Amino acid sequence: MKTLIFGAGNLLLSDEGFGVHFINYLQQHYRFPEEVELYDGGTLGIMVCHMLEDADHVYLVDVIEATGAPGEIFRYEKENFMLGRLPIKMSPHQIGIQEVLALSELRDRCPDKVSLFGIIPLSYEAGVELSPLLADKLPGLAELVVAELRAVGHVIEPK
Repeated sequence: MKTLIFGAGNLLLSDEGFGVHFINYLQQHYRFPEEVELYDGGTLGIMVCHMLEDADHVYLVDVIEATGAPGEIFRYEKENFMLGRLPIKMSPHQIGIQEVLALSELRDRCPDKVSLFGIIPLSYEAGVELSPLLADKLPGLAELVVAELRAVGHVIEPK
């Protein structure tokens, strides 16, 4: 079973780069087996269709605009994407991800399991660092994702 952890975001706009910072955090703190791929998707959107279609399970990590407090993390599953039930406004590159999933579904190549972890940003100001609030969320989200991967049999070790 191939699993893709896909971090989206723009590293030049502070918290907008959360997904990419998340991938970097995982790479720095864990060793993953070859069937788990970590991918810095940046702002590629629709250009990553092949990455998503080659996986059985996809974890997307990005910022979202939703009702709640900065730093709050929400989880959505494939059904939410496909049925248009996301009560959030997603960033421009994530709309591309939604389009990719819809295209993949039409082509009967969409992964069976797609999960989005979306976090409400504190700042979109120019800068390459996360706000301290969002930086503090990286370890907890990493532990959650790693625990899920271990629960389905992936061997992941701390560095």
